[in-house]
Amino acid sequence: MTLVSEGLVGDVFLALVGAFILTAIVAMYRVIQGPTTQDRVIGVNAVGTTTVLIIALIAAVFDQPAFLDIAIVYALLNFLMSIAISKFTVERGGVL
Repeated sequence: MTLVSEGLVGDVFLALVGAFILTAIVAMYRVIQGPTTQDRVIGVNAVGTTTVLIIALIAAVFDQPAFLDIAIVYALLNFLMSIAISKFTVERGGVL
């Protein structure tokens, strides 16, 4: 065990994980309600970024460096998804 997983630092990181989960739930409102495609893309991007932060904090708390690899791959996929959807909406004429 490391210092992060024990004591106050670990508790603070787990509290941050809880706060980020609440933030992701709030961002899901924008994904569901829209009203435009761009709003939904930004909402999905915010949820994805929050997920990367949660995975990174969990990796620090439980001393699992392999979780950081998962977070990096997820961040890259999140970025590529945002670019792909943005390109799709521009080509389709959905951007004013």
